[in-house]
Amino acid sequence: MGILQIVIVIAVLTLLVKPLGTYLYNVFSNEPNRTDKWFSFLERPIFSLIGLKKRQGMTWKTYALSFMITNIVLVAVSYLILRLQKVLPLNPNGTDNMEETLSFNTVISFMTNTNLQHYSGESGLSYFAQMAVIMMMMFTSAATGFSVAIAFIRGLTTKGRTIGNFFEDFVKAHTRVFIPFAIVITLLLVALNVPQTLQPTVTATTLEGVEQHIAIGPVASLESIKHLGTNGGGFFGANSAHPFENPNPLTNVIEMLSMWMLSAALPYTYGLFAKNRKQGWVIFGSMMILFVVFLSLVYSAESAGNPVMNRLGIDASGGSMEGKEVRFGIAQSALFTTVTTAATTGSVNNMHDTLTPLGGITPLALMMLNCVFGGKGVGLVNMLMYAILAVFLSGLMVGRTPEFLGRKIEAREMKLIVVAILAHPFIILAPTAIALVTDLGTAAITNPGFHGISQVLYEYTSSAANNGSGFEGLSDNTPFWNISTGLVMLFGRYISMVAMLAVAGSLLRKQWVPETIGTFRTDNGLFTGILVGTVLIIGALTFLPAIVLGPVAEYLTIR
Repeated sequence: MGILQIVIVIAVLTLLVKPLGTYLYNVFSNEPNRTDKWFSFLERPIFSLIGLKKRQGMTWKTYALSFMITNIVLVAVSYLILRLQKVLPLNPNGTDNMEETLSFNTVISFMTNTNLQHYSGESGLSYFAQMAVIMMMMFTSAATGFSVAIAFIRGLTTKGRTIGNFFEDFVKAHTRVFIPFAIVITLLLVALNVPQTLQPTVTATTLEGVEQHIAIGPVASLESIKHLGTNGGGFFGANSAHPFENPNPLTNVIEMLSMWMLSAALPYTYGLFAKNRKQGWVIFGSMMILFVVFLSLVYSAESAGNPVMNRLGIDASGGSMEGKEVRFGIAQSALFTTVTTAATTGSVNNMHDTLTPLGGITPLALMMLNCVFGGKGVGLVNMLMYAILAVFLSGLMVGRTPEFLGRKIEAREMKLIVVAILAHPFIILAPTAIALVTDLGTAAITNPGFHGISQVLYEYTSSAANNGSGFEGLSDNTPFWNISTGLVMLFGRYISMVAMLAVAGSLLRKQWVPETIGTFRTDNGLFTGILVGTVLIIGALTFLPAIVLGPVAEYLTIR
């Protein structure tokens, strides 16, 4: 039954890819289509207000500068709100202002689409801060990532034209994608008993006569954009394991599809831009192969149970249920774990700190690779980066100048891609090493030994991949962790985005090279295998030693 549940969810996701991918192409192709009729009345006053009447195309430098400045302004406003939330409206529970380093960490976390939470939402934020900062950034950070991905696709696929206008893409991502989709998901969640209210905390008296304060709030609206935008920050500290955020298996499936479907549809959109749908299916197929491999690992490991319990003869026929909700079971917990780290969402319906050692490899590995569907736009951009690298390596092996979608891949593009590839492991492994050799870092470890190494490694991997989930055994609300993870989130988000825009700008200026009989095909099964192999080999070379020190060593000591 567990495998059947997983197969059904994957099948539904696959059926959504083509219609959603086509819709996204219509939204961002800048060609007249039916979506103009539905949404232009909303966008015209917005474009007029921001002075964007002509909507001229931008160079990659102008595009990058535009999204960076927009993000900086939103970060500054959000920081002020968190520092002043005590005196601002919609604070019926009298929540105090957020501490300085925690405010820094929080605004960076949500602006970078990471949503790493070193606080509990129900006690650390007012309703106004939840809506004006957290929900606002969930929309804007997702729209930023989506816009950059579309700009990168244009750079790869258009012949001598612009990569687009950031502000037009940014507005369309809100008006035509995230806001309408979020409204529909919110209504579905409310119908399935997820709270949506501005009333203060409910006070209830138990049978023993003890007063209990039950936190509520605008939960459903936050849940919808939390998953649609691959954000992941929970209204409650327990995140989607909390029964108010995720009350039953049906809401669990809705939340998984919400955080997965747009990222899964983007490869098909890329194929439409490239005028070759096979290109999109190759990228989607490569992602799905990697997804299934890592899903199989966590599902089999959790189903097999804890090795220590098995050795003691304790009945583990139901698998390892530690840290999991009974209403979801192992299958939906394992699938949620794989989806949330593949799509770099960070939402959790079980505690990753309690995964078996081998099961814990799956979320770590998916965040380290950061190209298996990925967050809004990031996964596709990173997988296309690996695709260009695979073409380059294949070209070297056969002695031919590599070409990708009719453009020659030369030294400039490869240098930028290498910067993006090396930056990711560096900003994970260097801070991990620093944390493990300093008292400021090791003081936060709650589980000594190899699992403690995994806790630290997971925290920085999650930050660099803009995921935001944690092993949650780490005492991370300290100035050291707030500042260090904040910086990792910044570098993890913007280094690769700017580098890939630079690659798009470079390719855009190149002459179109017609296909010949000697052109290396990138739209067939052979290239799918080469691409999957490239991702796994580079991932193993950069991260395998760290994984051996953490989850693998832990498994070998308890098996």
